[in-house]
Amino acid sequence: MKYAEGSCLITIGDTKVLCCASVEEKVPPFLVGSGQGWITAEYTMLPRATQTRHAREGITTKVNGRSQEIQRLIGRSMRTAVDLSSLGERTIILDCDVLQADGGTRTASITGCMVALVDALRTLKQPCGWQRLPILQFVAAISLGKVNDRLLLDLCYMEDSHAGVDMNLVMTENGSLVEIQGTAEGAPYTQEDLLTMLAMGKEGIQKLISIQKECLYYQEGE
Repeated sequence: MKYAEGSCLITIGDTKVLCCASVEEKVPPFLVGSGQGWITAEYTMLPRATQTRHAREGITTKVNGRSQEIQRLIGRSMRTAVDLSSLGERTIILDCDVLQADGGTRTASITGCMVALVDALRTLKQPCGWQRLPILQFVAAISLGKVNDRLLLDLCYMEDSHAGVDMNLVMTENGSLVEIQGTAEGAPYTQEDLLTMLAMGKEGIQKLISIQKECLYYQEGE
């Protein structure tokens, strides 16, 4: 995007999300005078991102609970990636607009936002006098599920709608967990299933992080 400090269009299967990062020279009231920065997010789906049109949020309807929960998840995930004390009293706002949805929109948003965030931090490097970007670790996310007794990674909508277990996993590049959202839709799942899904998710997330860095031409210690 021409005017955003950072931006990324992420496509995973038929899911497409536009992620933009904007820098504001202010922080929420609870951080004024602290010298610390903040990262927050907003998330929405375009009316025809899905098979049938839905009302545009914030105009004819309020932002729904699902969108609020997802944008909080995105914000939490991105705050684990950056040393907020290095930002000064600045806020980075991440806007996630789902252009097309076919499952995994929240995980795609998190993965894309990491790229947009690094893009934006690069614009601040010289003004802030950083020797290196204040990135603690890259973060990415992926969906998992159990469909017809098979454990699957990165579910599309059809697979997700038939899943007996639905999980979203957010993880850092060293394998530390940021968030696990795992729910049995039918019969309970076992600890063995959970451990297998965590291993599958870790492998998938490591691949996603390598793609993030490749897209950014990111060098360690940048």
